[in-house]
Amino acid sequence: MAARARLDIDLQDTTVYAIGDVHGCYRELRSLEQKILLDSLRFQGRKIIIMLGDYIDRGPQSARVLDHLLAPPPKGFQRICLAGNHEVAMLHYLDGNLSREPWLAAGGLQTLFSYSLDPQRLAGLYERSAEIDRHIRDVIPAEHVSFLRGLPIMVRSRKFVFVHAGIRPGVDLAAQDDRDLLHIRSDFFDAAHLLDRWVVHGHTPVDIPRLEGRRLGIDTAAFQSGRLTAVRIADKQGRLIFS
Repeated sequence: MAARARLDIDLQDTTVYAIGDVHGCYRELRSLEQKILLDSLRFQGRKIIIMLGDYIDRGPQSARVLDHLLAPPPKGFQRICLAGNHEVAMLHYLDGNLSREPWLAAGGLQTLFSYSLDPQRLAGLYERSAEIDRHIRDVIPAEHVSFLRGLPIMVRSRKFVFVHAGIRPGVDLAAQDDRDLLHIRSDFFDAAHLLDRWVVHGHTPVDIPRLEGRRLGIDTAAFQSGRLTAVRIADKQGRLIFS
């Protein structure tokens, strides 16, 4: 699979709201967007929402979340959606590069339920596993699959990096490996005080987001906690907003 796009953005005179891992939590996403809209009224200039990946799996409404992200963003905003490891895993399954069971075990079962697909019921309708997979691939909307394929993997500016999991310390941003950007943990965390930019990421759940060196993780496990988190970055300051 080819490396995903990395976007360079000038954030001068821009208010950014980064949103952590949604994981099928549509109601929490809508609630958080309403709070972001209210918060943004005090700011002039360009406003951008950056979604940090993992829109699907585990929570109850993955399909509806994707429909929402395919629709226009809140009025007055641009929206950039980044890839997470769960989107890539779903594509690996749909492309036949990952068998069904590992994906289902990682949260894909809830994703299938959101498309009104029940693997147990399908097992009673089809004799062969390949026929079940073919039916699933036929039901998932082409526009959802196209959306997942086109997701960039990083937004970077002069002072900030937005990414799903983190970055590999000591490696130029242009040379970062997609797998690290989607999965890295300890090597990134251990060198957080050495980073030359602020890195805002999800992927690793925390109870309360806190700055660790120059990184801020904002995945608050919405599918378990009921709390989806955003950070607003404007005027050199950050503020956490919860659904």
